[in-house]
Amino acid sequence: MRVQKFLADAGVCSRRTAEALIAEGEVWINGQPATLGQKIDPDRDKVIVKGKQVRTTPQPRITLAVHKPRGLVCSNDDPMNPDTIFDLLPRELARYRFFCAGRLDKDSEGLVILTTDGDLANRLMHPRNTVVKRYQVRLAEPFPSRRLATLRKGVMIEGERHRVEYAALVNPSRDDTSENLDVWMHHGKKREIRLLFMALGFEVKRLRRYQIGALPLRGIPLRAGKKLSPKEIESLFAVSTAPTTWSAVKFAAVTHP
Repeated sequence: MRVQKFLADAGVCSRRTAEALIAEGEVWINGQPATLGQKIDPDRDKVIVKGKQVRTTPQPRITLAVHKPRGLVCSNDDPMNPDTIFDLLPRELARYRFFCAGRLDKDSEGLVILTTDGDLANRLMHPRNTVVKRYQVRLAEPFPSRRLATLRKGVMIEGERHRVEYAALVNPSRDDTSENLDVWMHHGKKREIRLLFMALGFEVKRLRRYQIGALPLRGIPLRAGKKLSPKEIESLFAVSTAPTTWSAVKFAAVTHP
């Protein structure tokens, strides 16, 4: 078994993160620095990551859809923010090593996927896979429809283009503006939606992820979660197409305080 797969199966991190740890010299095998692609025998070889030995018993593969509230961070270890999304896990699951397959920042809320399955986490986060995430955005002031094209085209911020795949006004007023928008993305750099609107002169007051692929947040109470079936997991990768008539879509939750 390749060492990065072993670390993913053990719940230490995703394969991509394992590759980075190996490149940084943080992974040792039988007293020697690991190399990318190196194969190991989990029953015989001693694997150390950041000074701690990795257990050889694989974790069960569990994937959860969680309704994250504002105020929690999606991190396993953040000394500046002790309150994390993992605090929401019930006692029987808290003993396993979960990690976020696509994070939300501290000030955002909505659907987050937690999994012990390193292969799934890698599949969800890898740039080559188109995983569409949908957001309800509420701004401090109305956004004009004539600027929607700029959101899709993108804006250069510190040498990097930030953009969305789709954006539409929700319940626009007579002057064709709205404080509420529906936004779709399939990449999602750190705080990208907030940075994009900020660059256009608009403050994001609320950001809520309400769907990933074909899996909706609907039915999951705030601070709660549910275990996903294999069919629901595959629905995360469903290809989404933007509806032609937005008036038929319900967005009541975006106006909640």
